[in-house]
Amino acid sequence: MESFIERLFPVQEEDIDYEAIYEVLFQLYQNPIDVNKADSEILQASYLLSPLQISNLLEYRKINGDFISLYELQAIPEFDLLTIENLLPFVTIGGNGSRTKPFFQRLKEEENAYLLFRHRRTWETRRGFTPADTSRNGTLSTRYLGDPNDFYLRFRIQRPRDFSIGMTLEKDPGEQFSWDGKTARYGFNFLSFHITRYFVGKWRTIALGDFQASFGQGLVFGAGYTLGKGAETVPTVRRSSFGILPYTAALEFGYFRGVGLTRQIKNWQTTFILSNAPRDGRISLTLDSLENTVETISSLTQTGLHRTPSELSTKNQIREVNLGGNLQFNHPSGRWMGGANVLHTQFNRPWIRDPRIYNQFEFSGQTNQVGSLYFNYYWKNFSLFGESAISKSKGTGTVIGLVSSLGKTIDFSLLWRNYDRDFHSFYSSGFAENTRPINERGLYMGIQVMPTKVWRINAYYDSFRFPWIKYRVYSPSRGYEWLGRISYQPRRNLLAFLQIRNEKKDRNLPNTGEPSLPYLVSPIYKINSTLSLETQLTRNLFLRSRVLWSQVEIEQNKTYGLMVLQDVQFGKNKWRITGRAALFDAETYDNRLYSFENNVLWTFSVPAYSGRGIRHYLLGQYQFNQKLTAYFRFARTTYTDREVISSGLQTIEGPRQTDTAFMLRYFLQ
Repeated sequence: MESFIERLFPVQEEDIDYEAIYEVLFQLYQNPIDVNKADSEILQASYLLSPLQISNLLEYRKINGDFISLYELQAIPEFDLLTIENLLPFVTIGGNGSRTKPFFQRLKEEENAYLLFRHRRTWETRRGFTPADTSRNGTLSTRYLGDPNDFYLRFRIQRPRDFSIGMTLEKDPGEQFSWDGKTARYGFNFLSFHITRYFVGKWRTIALGDFQASFGQGLVFGAGYTLGKGAETVPTVRRSSFGILPYTAALEFGYFRGVGLTRQIKNWQTTFILSNAPRDGRISLTLDSLENTVETISSLTQTGLHRTPSELSTKNQIREVNLGGNLQFNHPSGRWMGGANVLHTQFNRPWIRDPRIYNQFEFSGQTNQVGSLYFNYYWKNFSLFGESAISKSKGTGTVIGLVSSLGKTIDFSLLWRNYDRDFHSFYSSGFAENTRPINERGLYMGIQVMPTKVWRINAYYDSFRFPWIKYRVYSPSRGYEWLGRISYQPRRNLLAFLQIRNEKKDRNLPNTGEPSLPYLVSPIYKINSTLSLETQLTRNLFLRSRVLWSQVEIEQNKTYGLMVLQDVQFGKNKWRITGRAALFDAETYDNRLYSFENNVLWTFSVPAYSGRGIRHYLLGQYQFNQKLTAYFRFARTTYTDREVISSGLQTIEGPRQTDTAFMLRYFLQ
């Protein structure tokens, strides 16, 4: 599972909340797919099967009827042993008989009910936790209101395709425990909850509380995440219509709060969404044409942090109402489907941005509407898909692509996208080079070749351009990105690969100081490579060795980064220990290196390494009994090129940063 997730996620370039993405995927994999009922859409959503394998599975089921046993998967053409082993944890046949029992009895007897508690902390003192300084004019400097502890508490009980009930509470470092209804702080700073039922009569889904939605290619309803470009170069470009999903992450935006209903009538599916959710943002006072004072939204904040009086003043200042719907038709053959989306969003105040040259086509106003049409079609070994959307501003967004098995050993993907500079969709996560689908046109091509059972070649090339200027790029620009990966796996317990990624983008150069040339735009060239060897030496001992390298070229000036790491994992019976030792040397922040790290359960970690230093961590897991499992992680980064870490209130006076994480999971049954 770990290596699979690592391949799925794109190479991290921005400060994206990958825990939220990980959470959505983990939900999908916790709900096994019924191979007797799954259509092509559900099978594709697993990212475990090629179009040829999906087509062969559907054809086998059509000819031979429902599967009696999972052993039958061996009889499907192109299903090799490795594919079946990867698939088995996520598939099932039929349901269990307990569905005939009353709901409250099923709820009472469900074994998958647990409590989760997590504590995290940085042990060096950051400036925000030190006593306030007095400035020359006698005012006190800002400091964090709370303590440096990070607390996370979750309760959840769920049964696949039946129900899910849960609550999540979180307090970030620097936030204070406080009971204050005005700022929606009830001890913990963030509270999320959901009650979701599945297949109640003709109701496919009934969701109350916090939830997300995913339909089409994510141009209207994107469920808050997109996999984008990664080592899995073919299947991840296509999105799947998961429908309504409970929201269980701790990210404090990007979800609906209210009611979500999906009704199934034969091959038609109708979804209704009503949401009234608080949002963080800053309020400004402006004068209208009659010189009356008007409150407007100057910005929406998405950090979820409320550590200082200034940050706390943004909490829940805005109400956002969403009214949306989806209509979808699934053909009885399971080979094609089509649908329509619509979403109306209204804020309780107008959103008027601080005018900048790069944001003049961004959303402005109090309401937005966006609608789309989408389709997915399976024809032989081809999966064709697309979605086209239009927003209130008349800006449009379009995605068209295909995923194909060109032969038994070759898979191919192609995707074209076009997002206008005034296309506005707040819950979109369509395929894009930008963090949002706006002001972009591009063409992506991906390929996977398996010349033999032990060799695999993955590659993609993505060409993109930005017709209008954007933040830090004050002219229309263009770029490209390509990745190549060669993997060698002679047996299940040994894997080696070499991966190279090359990127070219334009970016503003530092201000020259000349009034006539305030900004110059120049291309930035980046190369990142990874050489990896991992092996399961014995049943209990796993080793991973990696070398990561980067090069950045700006105006013929080259800088470099290098990282060498060694992972060791050892476990027996009830316990497991995972450790890493790493050396890194990155000349600039642009040379930063990312490497996936093991962490406590339900916690995803891909930190950025820059500067020069040593990184090591140790993760322990112990299962006391069938109900209680404990996790503890100790991580330390020691820099050799600095005496101060970070800046502002996050400053640590010293070259070392030590972090710990402790988690308990307790099953109630």
